Amino acid sequence: MPDPRLNSIHLDPPRRQEYRRARAALLGARGWQTLAAEQQQGADGSDGPPNTVLQSTDRPPPGLKFWLADKQDVYPLKTGLNTIGRAPENDVVVEDPYVSRRHCAILVHAGDGCELHDTASKNGTYLNGRRLAAPTLLRPGDEIRMCDRSFVFLGHSDEEGHPAHSPTLTE
Repeated sequence: MPDPRLNSIHLDPPRRQEYRRARAALLGARGWQTLAAEQQQGADGSDGPPNTVLQSTDRPPPGLKFWLADKQDVYPLKTGLNTIGRAPENDVVVEDPYVSRRHCAILVHAGDGCELHDTASKNGTYLNGRRLAAPTLLRPGDEIRMCDRSFVFLGHSDEEGHPAHSPTLTE
């Protein structure tokens, strides 16, 4: 597998098969427009460095369509695959020993919409308090929880860049 964010060699054989099924579903969910956007980002470097973290403010980050936020930071999401987990290769690195190396992923479609995929994580991914059983569409304001870490999924609701929803994250 050429993308280090999707490597499964570290897993024991039964979990490796679960992960590979989840990975195949995730990669298969990308449409041709999303694939083209991913290739374009890779060609011109416009997706920025991996693991980009911005300081949290009261205003949404300029130029971002979708992002994750926790109590202190903002994690920009690019069109295409955005991996989340403990491994340093992920787009969003979560430093928690109970979070899987490749815990889950958010697929940002080129047209519109995003979906959350659990990638056979050991402790599960929760969306608005419910364990994720299948890929699920995200809406601004949704809470994504992995073990003791929570993020709020946010996005712009219109062309003028106003946030669709900007809740305060509390624990």
